[in-house]
Amino acid sequence: MLLRKVSQTSAVCGSILRNPAVLSGGQRQAALVLAVPNGRLYASQAAQAVLEKPAAVGSDAAAEVEKKAVAAESKSFAVNMFKGQIATTQVFPFPKALNEEQEQFLQELVGPVSKFFEEVNDSAKNDALEKVEDQTMEGLKEMGAFGLQVPADLGGLGLSNTQYARLVEIVGSHDLGVGITLGAHQSIGFKGILLFGNKAQKEKYLPKLATGENIAAFCLTEPASGSDAASIKTTALASPCGKFYTLNGSKIWISNGGLAEIFTVFAKTPMKDPKTGEMKDKITAFIVERSFGGVTHGPPEKKMGIKASNTAEVYFEDVRVPADCVLGEVGGGFKVAMNILNNGRFGMAAALSGTMKGVMAKAIDHAANRTQFGNKIHTYGAIQEKVARMTMLQYVTESMAYMISGNMDSGATDFQIEAAISKIFASEAAWTVTDECIQVMGGMGFMKDSGVERVMRDLRIFRIFEGTNDILRLFVALNGFQNAGNQLKSLQKALKNPLGNVGLLAGEITKRAKRKAGLSTGLTLQGSIHPNLAQSGDLTVKAIEQFGAVIEELLVKHGKKIIDEQFVLKRVADCAIDLYAMVVVLSRSANVFSLSPVFGCPSCIFELPLSDSQLLLLDTETPTQPECSCFVCPALCRASRSLSQGQPSAQHEKMLCDTWCMEAHDRVMQDIKLLRSSQSKRLFNNLRSISAVVVENGGPFNN
Repeated sequence: MLLRKVSQTSAVCGSILRNPAVLSGGQRQAALVLAVPNGRLYASQAAQAVLEKPAAVGSDAAAEVEKKAVAAESKSFAVNMFKGQIATTQVFPFPKALNEEQEQFLQELVGPVSKFFEEVNDSAKNDALEKVEDQTMEGLKEMGAFGLQVPADLGGLGLSNTQYARLVEIVGSHDLGVGITLGAHQSIGFKGILLFGNKAQKEKYLPKLATGENIAAFCLTEPASGSDAASIKTTALASPCGKFYTLNGSKIWISNGGLAEIFTVFAKTPMKDPKTGEMKDKITAFIVERSFGGVTHGPPEKKMGIKASNTAEVYFEDVRVPADCVLGEVGGGFKVAMNILNNGRFGMAAALSGTMKGVMAKAIDHAANRTQFGNKIHTYGAIQEKVARMTMLQYVTESMAYMISGNMDSGATDFQIEAAISKIFASEAAWTVTDECIQVMGGMGFMKDSGVERVMRDLRIFRIFEGTNDILRLFVALNGFQNAGNQLKSLQKALKNPLGNVGLLAGEITKRAKRKAGLSTGLTLQGSIHPNLAQSGDLTVKAIEQFGAVIEELLVKHGKKIIDEQFVLKRVADCAIDLYAMVVVLSRSANVFSLSPVFGCPSCIFELPLSDSQLLLLDTETPTQPECSCFVCPALCRASRSLSQGQPSAQHEKMLCDTWCMEAHDRVMQDIKLLRSSQSKRLFNNLRSISAVVVENGGPFNN
């Protein structure tokens, strides 16, 4: 029976690898995803940041770049899971990104920053005033909060990504309006200068940006271009002498737009196509100073939330921008924009991890002290489930944030999919957690004095800006398909010389045969995780195997037209998000079991996110004073020591991990079942038809 299955799979394998709908067309399998004439630009432009070839290079050079890119195996876990493979380099062990000196420096910062937000910043007042109070702004500048990652020799604190994440987490737990002001300034506002600026640009601009003397803003969105960044209308025309550009256009919803002196602006510049000689518009990034003249802004926008942050339209009228203010390469602006956003997304996960901690503390305090029907409400199953699920969502978000920041600090460059996943997950988790906190608190949570309603209003924007979650889901799925397509393309080449690639082809045939038979393909996490987590590890492996298989099936089924299958892409992205969440919690939990029970905090990983008030619901004994002054959660030291003492808190991480992996596995398998089902086409067509009728009608029918 098994031999018959192997034989059948061999034929299937050959059919798959020869399918012209999947494997033909162009030098790159990227064409599979992006080469649809006049296709869904709003969907494909995000993926273009990773997929497009370097600008202004000849065909030979581009081919060489392409050859090297294909030859290099990606270390990204997310990239490889789309191929049904497991790459452990960037996920196991959980990164320990700080050395002793960095840990000590961060400890020195955490206390003052926390105290500042507890005693000086008034989030409710900022919200009411619709601006950050002047004394708060000055205090933040004095602390160096406007230059956290600017190198020390240029006036900043020179923090690593992990150090930055920890401080951002504190800000997020207290005031998202202030967080946006700081983030719009340094996470995206002048991030382009850090990433792409030349020596002269960095020396000119970063010192005053680091002190907060100058505020920065990121200017990409326009009235007619939101997610479709390629459709911007702002132009920058080079002067005949080549010494300056004339900038004209406007940008909307710009955070810090009314405060900024320095703008990172994206505009279209006409460029000659080296192949055809035709003039084409390409996006270029510029550093623009308000002092250049011609830069104005509108009044502050009236917003649902993050009212303390300044949001305004910015206008550029005949602004003369010196040629030496081009950021990166002329025509390379889209790459600059996407890299800025990719590099900043982990900070959003860190901030929202803090936000969840903040609101959960209020809800759990209420649950621990509120008596109804003769019992504290935290003793009732309905409340317990809410607390448990909120805790898991916070735990996963925090794990993602520090996994990615640790990867970045370790020199990883391929983390775009992971960063997008973290933004999607964090923004949706924070919304769910805050909503449930209000539910736990009942009428008290609905009242303004609780402060939770303000957080709810503030959070709504996070699923929209810096890449809407809908577009980022397409980004995740399309990038994953592109990499999986490259693998199929290499197998097609191997089939042209079967005798020379017997080992490779036999392995692929065997893998497909085992999938058909419902057997393991040999993937494993053994050696990467603790034996106590083996069951969760097995669920993760099984889900990845099936995910890789369905990705291949979808490539065969849809070919280039996969870009149009957004119902499919959404569900593929949801699977990817759950799979990445599973592996980060496995990695983090595995670290707990590898810790030696020693005094203090030897590894400074981010374990047990629970505050003392949260642990109150899990332990009969109220936690004591933290055992060390480590910047990470003080519960880590308790967890490390309690492993050898059999305390309940030692198993808390395992419970979080096991529970998450059980449910995430079921969600992934359910989505895969739907994607393979003949009923999916009917379902998607129904959804499409319902939407079309309602739009044509101008709304739901009135009976």
